[in-house]
Amino acid sequence: MVALTDRLDYVIGTKSAGPLEQHFGIRTVNDLLRHYPRKYSTGTTVLGEDSDPPEEGEHITFVDTITKAEVRWTNRKPKREYLVITLGDRRPKVTATFFNAKFIKKGLVEGVRVMLSGEVGYFRGTMQLTHPAFLVLNSGKGSRSLAKIAETSRTSDGDLELSGFERDFFPIYPASAKVQSWDIYACVRQVLNVLDPVPETLPAPFVGEHDLISEDRALRDIHLAESAADRERAQQRLTYDEALGLQWALAARRNSELGASGPQAPRKNDGLPAELMERLPFELTAGQREVLETLSAELATTRPMNRMLQGEVGSGKTIVSVLAMLQMVDAGYQCALLAPTEVLAAQHARSVRDVLGPLAMAGQLGGAENATRVALLTGSMTPQQKKQVRDEVAAGEAGIVIGTHALLQDAVDFHNLGMVVVDEQHRFGVEQRDRLRAKAPAGLTPHLLVMTATPIPRTVALTVYGDLEISTLRELPRGRQPIATNAIFISEKRSWLDRAWARITEEVQAGRQAYVVASRIDETDKADTKETGPPATTVVELLEHLRHGPLSGLRLGLMHGRLSADEKDAVMAAFRAGEIDVLVCTTVIEVGVDVPNATVMFVMDADRFGISQLHQLRGRIGRGEHASLCLLATRLPAASKAGERLKAVAGTLDGFELADLDLRERREGDVLGYSQSGRSISLRFLSLFDHREIIETARDFCRAHYEKDPADPGLALLAAEFTDTERVEYLDKS
Repeated sequence: MVALTDRLDYVIGTKSAGPLEQHFGIRTVNDLLRHYPRKYSTGTTVLGEDSDPPEEGEHITFVDTITKAEVRWTNRKPKREYLVITLGDRRPKVTATFFNAKFIKKGLVEGVRVMLSGEVGYFRGTMQLTHPAFLVLNSGKGSRSLAKIAETSRTSDGDLELSGFERDFFPIYPASAKVQSWDIYACVRQVLNVLDPVPETLPAPFVGEHDLISEDRALRDIHLAESAADRERAQQRLTYDEALGLQWALAARRNSELGASGPQAPRKNDGLPAELMERLPFELTAGQREVLETLSAELATTRPMNRMLQGEVGSGKTIVSVLAMLQMVDAGYQCALLAPTEVLAAQHARSVRDVLGPLAMAGQLGGAENATRVALLTGSMTPQQKKQVRDEVAAGEAGIVIGTHALLQDAVDFHNLGMVVVDEQHRFGVEQRDRLRAKAPAGLTPHLLVMTATPIPRTVALTVYGDLEISTLRELPRGRQPIATNAIFISEKRSWLDRAWARITEEVQAGRQAYVVASRIDETDKADTKETGPPATTVVELLEHLRHGPLSGLRLGLMHGRLSADEKDAVMAAFRAGEIDVLVCTTVIEVGVDVPNATVMFVMDADRFGISQLHQLRGRIGRGEHASLCLLATRLPAASKAGERLKAVAGTLDGFELADLDLRERREGDVLGYSQSGRSISLRFLSLFDHREIIETARDFCRAHYEKDPADPGLALLAAEFTDTERVEYLDKS
């Protein structure tokens, strides 16, 4: 009696289960059966004497008699012995070579009938297998994996049954040097031989509606089905399993937070938001007003808000979040705004204070009667500065607290935290945002608003941020200027680079400023291990080249991640004040830096940046009254893959279109990031690009079904892959 929830060491023994846990984290029967084959090796049938020769590189299994066994020695010192055996009287000749043959040579001798399995190669007309898995057929002894398969393939009389090997294919598993594919295959066969029928994990109506095979059949066929059609049906079912498991995990998280008690903050007609609206020198867009209405309504209830606000760079997310925070301050709560960098945190503090004016000057001369305070806390502050800010926060004097990871420290205590705003959500894990929310009074779950300027494809949003409701700002505020973007292919049109420097000079002479971005700081900066083509120009050498060359008459500044916080602040203050014409920098300015007078963004070696990153960099300009220009320079040819990517970025300003292009190009690899548990999400069959309909179906189903049966054991089992780092503990409890 073996079930999916059983520990694997109870089923196949500690000796076999131990390496699976050590190298793959496989602890249960369910874990093993969901360690799916990565491909299927065709032509891996047992070859008889009359079979056609296989192709080089093919994974092959032979059954034959050893006609020759020779012990040889390597030429290099220290000399080491190795064994070369010849199989039968085949044409072409078939040999197998075994290194470290001290013990193997005793069993692999002339006249013994053996099975050999490995990848075939050819040398001077001889077919060769190098250190293949082997099995001595009369004794059943040999490589651990084949011997294990042999044990599970014996007849009732104890004779060896070769049916376990005589197949049209073999599954090839994700493996390692210590745990090879054959080892995993042997364990899978052993488990499937004793596994009870697997209970259905999905409700019968859903299985029938989508024409899916049963869970039991899918888990068996994905490993052992002879028919490609059967394996495809199994893959279809398991694709739904992944989609539903992930969506169930997100539904559970969302509902656990919705069931908590949130801070109620009814909107006041004469409160801080109303006063700020009267002070604003611009009108909110229709999109901003719509999103603000949604946020305001959710903040007025005792159900914790759990919402993501996504929008293009410059779409006005920050002012919307400030108005929402002021509604909380009116009700006596504090708000925390978590930013990923000190530069961005300081800029948020500055811009929030500027827009609030007297409303942010509580206790100061000229402050409004109902004013609050805006506090800034970052890691680079002196101990004395940090203590002063922490005291203000603990006393409830600061209504809006802005900071970096420094806000997460245990020493930071809030008087009455009611709302958490996370800027650039993808820079923070769920555990970090939850650590901040835990600083609220006991029994209270703060409202959560996460913001991102990186447009997210709908499938990614549904899959990674499915526990959040999503609001989107698409339109830009009135007065924002268009940004023209051009790709410069230096190797093909060198004159275009000269023209780019001249163009920057013209903008500066007209009273404007520019950014010049490089991908690396200096030669000590780690190069991309996958880099191809010419080495990247560093920001240090680019500064020297420009200072003594094409931009020699301009005031240049340097900005990169190794500068201290004070140095960064000083450089940004000088650039913002117009004392620096051209800021030569790395992507430290990628997010949040706001200098309306900057009208040119030049990116050197733009091929080294991702689509979303280039779109973020472009968003640093076009923020003032003048038309702006983004130049993407590369030494790779226009017809290259990177060249096509740069032309695509130049061809549209629509971040959502670029996000879909980014997903299409990168596939799932590094788009998904981390799951809600902070673990890397691993999707074996579900494709965000190809399976949008399945993802949406899974989300709709899980939302509705969770309300009826939140304890559904089948869906909980599917969700465990995405929610539990200690899956054994979870399965033991289920």
